[in-house]
Amino acid sequence: MNFRPALASALAVVVALAAIFAWLLWPARDDDAPPRPLHLRQRTVASPKTQPAPAAEVSTLAQRLNAPAGTIQADLRIVEDVIDAYRSNFHENPVGTNAEITAALMGRNRLLLSLIPQNHPAVNFHGELCDRWGHAFFFHQLSGTRMEVRSAGPDGTLWTEDDAVLTPGE
Repeated sequence: MNFRPALASALAVVVALAAIFAWLLWPARDDDAPPRPLHLRQRTVASPKTQPAPAAEVSTLAQRLNAPAGTIQADLRIVEDVIDAYRSNFHENPVGTNAEITAALMGRNRLLLSLIPQNHPAVNFHGELCDRWGHAFFFHQLSGTRMEVRSAGPDGTLWTEDDAVLTPGE
């Protein structure tokens, strides 16, 4: 019995499989190369809380936010100025939760424009912009260009008599 033809066929299959495997794992050399399968591509996921965005430009608008000599009305006007500056660059309000809006104002946007510094004391551990009493502001989107900003006031409870409210654009 002659095993040479069977051995040659098996060796050809092994070489072909090795060539296909090497092709799939070998990095592409130029842009004309076909894309690698999705499951073989490297993925990097950056958490917004652990990877601060590098800022191309840092504004001083929020410098006096929650200053000891200030008032909640002055703070709300500063927040309004920051949102107006964002809107003038992006032609829309930042959207999302307080943390998402704050992240956009801190430079996690397509222009890397930081209107609030990364280490600003008005930003809490959760990445939320807070009033002078340490309570997260409540942002209510009224339209693509108007947003109500509400402070829960000294009692820390929203929708009570001590709330301070500002609607930009009014």
